[in-house]
Amino acid sequence: ICGDFVLVSGDTVSNMSLAEALAEHKERRRKDSNAIMTMVIKQSKPSLTTRKSRLGTDELFMAIDPDSKQLLYYEDKADKGTVSLDKTLLSDHPSIYLHNDKQDCYIDICSPEVLSTFADNFDYQHLRRHFLKGLLDDDIMGYKIFTHEIHSNYAARIDNFRSYDTVSKDIIQRWTYPLVPDVQFFGNSSTKLERRGIYRSSAVGQSLSAQVGPYTVIGSGTTIGNHSEISNSVVGEGCKIGSNVSIEGCYIWHNVTVEDGCKLKHAIVCDGVIIKSGVILEPGVVLSYQVVVGQHFAVPAYSKVSLYQQPIKQDSDEELEYADNSSGIIDASSISSLPDKLSKESTIQLSESQLLAASEVGNGGLGFIWSISEGSHEEEWGHSVAPIPAAKLLEIMNISNDEVEVQQQDGNLPHSGELEPDSVVANSDDDDNDMKDDYDFFEKEVDATFRRAVDENIKEDNVILEVNSLRLSYNLTTADCAGALFYSMMKSALSAPHSSSNDLVKNATNVITKWKKLLKYYLPSMDEEIEVILKFEEMCFESTKEYSKVFVQILHLLYDKDIIQEEAILNWASEKEGADENDKLFVNQAENLIKWLNEASEEED
Repeated sequence: ICGDFVLVSGDTVSNMSLAEALAEHKERRRKDSNAIMTMVIKQSKPSLTTRKSRLGTDELFMAIDPDSKQLLYYEDKADKGTVSLDKTLLSDHPSIYLHNDKQDCYIDICSPEVLSTFADNFDYQHLRRHFLKGLLDDDIMGYKIFTHEIHSNYAARIDNFRSYDTVSKDIIQRWTYPLVPDVQFFGNSSTKLERRGIYRSSAVGQSLSAQVGPYTVIGSGTTIGNHSEISNSVVGEGCKIGSNVSIEGCYIWHNVTVEDGCKLKHAIVCDGVIIKSGVILEPGVVLSYQVVVGQHFAVPAYSKVSLYQQPIKQDSDEELEYADNSSGIIDASSISSLPDKLSKESTIQLSESQLLAASEVGNGGLGFIWSISEGSHEEEWGHSVAPIPAAKLLEIMNISNDEVEVQQQDGNLPHSGELEPDSVVANSDDDDNDMKDDYDFFEKEVDATFRRAVDENIKEDNVILEVNSLRLSYNLTTADCAGALFYSMMKSALSAPHSSSNDLVKNATNVITKWKKLLKYYLPSMDEEIEVILKFEEMCFESTKEYSKVFVQILHLLYDKDIIQEEAILNWASEKEGADENDKLFVNQAENLIKWLNEASEEED
């Protein structure tokens, strides 16, 4: 390799064009021969509750020069959120931005010096942990790494089960277009996109009484029996799903048999698995290739089941040794977060003694349940396809989250995203724009959370935990949560089928009635209630103008459901008394309601 090259992790999914990033890299190289690498990054705020990204990875801290985009610091396992910066960075750079809201896409544009650096440092084994940090700490060669941030494109790495689940959902919801199930890149079977995000391949045999829910993919040649229900799941090709089967949030690979009466929830089932009748898979279960689960057996949560016995030894190079009673030791390469990487083409032959030993998964079963090692429980729920348990989130929230401390060797620096020696105060207009951008991102994430709650029938308490973590992450108020949730509810009602204003009001009534408890949680006082009314006004003026015709009916609905009190409506109206006529449009529409509330209030007095 004599020129620049692109280095992409094999488990990265992306639809980005490399043209702009390549052009930036080449232009930098032309001006500075030490600019040997450009990393692709994108925005991704971690949860303040778990300090994990939506991909299940640890919170990532980066220090970047805002002018040159040079990467100055990189740490993905900060100790209790504490970051230590060398004070010489501030003397060499007029300003530094410290980020914990960026995601490493593992797409790098490299110059040949990257290869020679690896050759010179033969002990480098990991591109980020060794090479990148070694380069940032090296003052002799003077090599530099820069960043290229993408905004409208998609890029994410799948290196654990949670990222596998997240990226799969993004693909199904078409964030990765054209990398979506109904765009055929290879193979002969065609897949069609139906309503509610359902993808169905050709030659699917589905009973009339079976139900396929939203955001589900059904592969070619699969059959689904009577009264079975599948939702938010991927079912591969050639699978046989029996009758009265419930599958929720699962990934069923190819040629899997699920017999009658089974319940599968947030699990991964690999090729050729047989699940006999009455089996229950608890959340987080992984069944490896060709495993057989015996009748009426309940596989415990987060269990990993394999035809191979659990490794008896794991050395520093992450090589696993498997015990095989008939042929001694079987060596297999693996990573610590996955049970095994058996190829689906391989034929597994077990002796009679092994078959008897594999009765850990019920009568007639075949497979060994791997135990969770000490200290790995957090990794199990953090890296699983199953949602993080509500009890675990509550436990984490009860532990105080330390704020990020940026330390110099001789003292502390200001708590700020931008670190400047002279403490230059940013322009107030820029601050306002940043706050607006933050709220826009927050509103989108709350909307995505609410849509997922609707689609997956998530309980209100779990939604509250997620919204609270977003509120803390963006440093916003309860009123902001109330406005964002109300906006999401109204969007949900608007997206439902309706042919008239009356239908739209009915849709809104259904949504508000179902999620009343959730919205009410964020309305502890009259101020938050007024915020909801103001948010509804804004929606009618801008994003959802269809509601402008039914503003009064929705306002009356909120009052009837005891979501908004009469004092909030009357105070909202009184605050508008001195406003322009344009700002009083909806107050005038609600004149009769306001008059009636005033009269009722006077009678009570």
